[in-house]
Amino acid sequence: MDFNMKKLASDAGVFFSRAVQFTEEKLGQAEKTELDAHFENLLARADITKNWTEKILHQTEVLLQPNPSARVEEFLYEKLDRKVPSRVTNGELLAQYMVEAANDFGPGTPYGKTLLKVGETQKRLGGAERDFMHSASINFLNPLRNFLEGDWRTITKERKILENRRLDLDACKARLKKAKAAEAKASAVPDFQETRPRNYILSASASALWSDEVEKAEHERRLAQTEFDRQAEVTRLLLEGISSTHVNHLRCLHEFVEAQTTYYAQGYQCMLDLQKQLGRFPGTFVGNAESSPPPATTSPTTVAATIPAMPTLVGAATPATAGEGALNLNDVKPPASGTRKARVLYDYEAADSSELALLADEMITVYSLPGMDPDWLIGERGNQKGKVPVTYLELLS
Repeated sequence: MDFNMKKLASDAGVFFSRAVQFTEEKLGQAEKTELDAHFENLLARADITKNWTEKILHQTEVLLQPNPSARVEEFLYEKLDRKVPSRVTNGELLAQYMVEAANDFGPGTPYGKTLLKVGETQKRLGGAERDFMHSASINFLNPLRNFLEGDWRTITKERKILENRRLDLDACKARLKKAKAAEAKASAVPDFQETRPRNYILSASASALWSDEVEKAEHERRLAQTEFDRQAEVTRLLLEGISSTHVNHLRCLHEFVEAQTTYYAQGYQCMLDLQKQLGRFPGTFVGNAESSPPPATTSPTTVAATIPAMPTLVGAATPATAGEGALNLNDVKPPASGTRKARVLYDYEAADSSELALLADEMITVYSLPGMDPDWLIGERGNQKGKVPVTYLELLS
């Protein structure tokens, strides 16, 4: 107990003396050992790296998990070294609701069948999102977190030790300066008018004492300088390692972009496949095709220039009664009026011989035929002819 009290008193004394030293440095009453410009640049670069790494890490966590409560829960599980419980993504939960609704409405009905298809796609999207989150967490978040919790803590610890060594060195320099000033004062030539010999003896004794004090202070300063230089070199090596950290984080950033590219490519392909499937469902939009708004991918120009469906002739085949293969493209003739030019918005791969493959930004001629599904048009490009989806076109005046 006595030893602990002594250590506590010693630590309190050191803390107080350093607080006084910091105050004197701020007020310009004490000299401060300055680091070289290169070392200061390394310190500034390290601080910038730490600050931006924290911000990027936090915002990436928000991107992968927007729910703050879920993020806090995952953080607590990680700190407790326990496995994070698996939870469904929003897409998977939506897929589950759609499938259950389709079973209640009847999977054979147009609405139920469409719900099943959309639900399957949402499940695929949810799985792709889960894979992206897992890949981003391992290849991007973990390296950033390891830097902050590992390398940066080591750098911070060594910088703190370096600051203490600097304070010790400055304190030794201050004691040496005071000792030299006192020695010079004590060794000054005495007043020869002085008639008391005792003062000469005291002056010589004081000069010898201060000479010993200067030697002791000089020895302490050399030791403090050695400790400071050694700690400065250790800290410098750690700070120069920030360059390697940047290289590692650059590699992780590339892997994050690759994972995100794969995720969005999978999502885009899933939605294209779903759009094609829904376009082939006979009777899916019967009764509300004229009043329903165009899909979100249709541009405002397309909305304003949509070709009105021509009136259905008596006895003409409709999508509900005729299959897709019933359309004989060789017999199809463009109407005398009603043909339009259209610009292709996205690439489209033909599903069968009755459809026309499209390339983004190309120009084709389109028109509608009696009894056609309003979501499709006949497209012509030179001698090629086939059905094309309206949502892939921007109809021009």
